[in-house]
Amino acid sequence: MLVPADSYHVDIALRWGDMDAYNHVNNVTYLQYLEQARVIAFRDWFGQDRSILDEGILVARSEIEYRAPLSYRDAPVRVSLWCSHIGGGSYDLAYVVHDPEGVGDGAYAVAETTLALYDFATERPRRMSGHEKAALTEHLADPAPMRRRR
Repeated sequence: MLVPADSYHVDIALRWGDMDAYNHVNNVTYLQYLEQARVIAFRDWFGQDRSILDEGILVARSEIEYRAPLSYRDAPVRVSLWCSHIGGGSYDLAYVVHDPEGVGDGAYAVAETTLALYDFATERPRRMSGHEKAALTEHLADPAPMRRRR
């Protein structure tokens, strides 16, 4: 299976403006879907009383493997995500953009993002706190199932 059983899920509504000239979701829009899912997940993973975004985090790398075109529809698309690697000052998140249960069985994209921890006040990288590591460890699973890695 592409998605670990205990991964976090966010359903995202498609917008008409997400379409490109080929009448499917534009490749750049997938990055927005990943970002939206990530922000929602962080609220739940790290707690609502504080924001990992306020503490400082930067996207260092994004990799997307497109699997199938996603055309506009009323049903949302699901982004499943999990932590795939934890380092001292960065971590990776893996994603699969796919159909929610009952809609279909398609996987539209597989992706992975490296996030670097950063202190905006000092404008320097920072180390991961124990709270951050504990929260991420709860969501740790295998790397994104990219075809090129098989």
